Amino acid sequence: MTHPLSSPLTQLSEDEKLFYSTVRQFAEEEIAPQVRAMDDAQQLAPALVEKLFALGLMGIEIPEAFGGAGGSFFDAALAIEAISTVDPAVAVLVDVHNTLVVNALRRRGSEEQQRKWLPKLAADAVGAYALSEAGSGSDAFALQTRAEAAANGYRLNGRKLWISNAREAGLFIVFATVDPGAGYRGITAFVVEKGTPGFSVGHKEDKLGIRASSTCELIFDNCEVPAANVLGEVGKGYKIAIETLNEGRIGIGAQMLGLAEGAWHHAARYAQERKQFGKAIAEFQAVQFTLAQMATEIEAARLLVYNAARLKDAGQPYVKEAAMTKLFASQVAERTASQCVEIFGGNGFVRDYPAEKFYRDAKVGKIYEGTSNMQLMTIARQVLGK
Repeated sequence: MTHPLSSPLTQLSEDEKLFYSTVRQFAEEEIAPQVRAMDDAQQLAPALVEKLFALGLMGIEIPEAFGGAGGSFFDAALAIEAISTVDPAVAVLVDVHNTLVVNALRRRGSEEQQRKWLPKLAADAVGAYALSEAGSGSDAFALQTRAEAAANGYRLNGRKLWISNAREAGLFIVFATVDPGAGYRGITAFVVEKGTPGFSVGHKEDKLGIRASSTCELIFDNCEVPAANVLGEVGKGYKIAIETLNEGRIGIGAQMLGLAEGAWHHAARYAQERKQFGKAIAEFQAVQFTLAQMATEIEAARLLVYNAARLKDAGQPYVKEAAMTKLFASQVAERTASQCVEIFGGNGFVRDYPAEKFYRDAKVGKIYEGTSNMQLMTIARQVLGK
């Protein structure tokens, strides 16, 4: 075991190498010591969130004029990957904030809205993206949250479920329908700030994995939102949802890639330390072949993630590639994490070692921001021209 897993640095420019290395070092020094405690407490350490802002990881694509780093979508994917090698739960915060919330505001927000909210998102306000409901999961546009015209804007009523970042967020992009009879053409996106009367964060889910990441219910009870908080056009919220979720699939792919890398590194190190029958288990061909297969699949996932992110930045079509990225990277993450547990043996089944957490965290990759079946449907339509 003299050759480590292929490094992402071999596929990056000098600036990208420096950025990835900086984020990876931050993850290992600042996040790693807190992973177990945050998982047990089911809560991100507030000081860690502050450090993510201080390092600029919450404003990667926000223009410098608004206090951000002025980076690329590819940079955001690199940050998500690097953090996920240590803790995919922390990466969720960075992913949703950057790939969904910031990008939606940058693309569809008015000049006034960008001046108002992008500096906050770069400085100290975590973003959350509220689309899902009890009856609106894969059928994303079957939502029931209503937005009725009010004196100064709209009055929101309804509930959202499974909203990532909900407990930490200061700014929410909320999807509601202004006309249920119009189907998806009634869906409108609103920017709702924490503390708005009639809006509250409800029950926090007790999850299998990524437990430090908050996933909560949102409650809207006659929540009045100014007309100026409509993001994009009334009745065109479905376009914002589709655009951002296509980008978000690449972010999840990056998260699952990083998770797989982290699990592989732990498995490879343990295989060289654990001795049976008088030698390290890494000297047995069966273990070597398992690690080799894992490494090969991780490299293939990396190429998919990087290609999709590069296409997005280049303004090229990427819907098919994004779906392939999420589909395959989530499969690789689950297989790699499972094999990591097996290489650890009995120790892989207890919480004293990192293998079981990677395994728990991996499962959600096939579920959120579009299930694997939804990705397959998207891919089939793209390749078959349906």
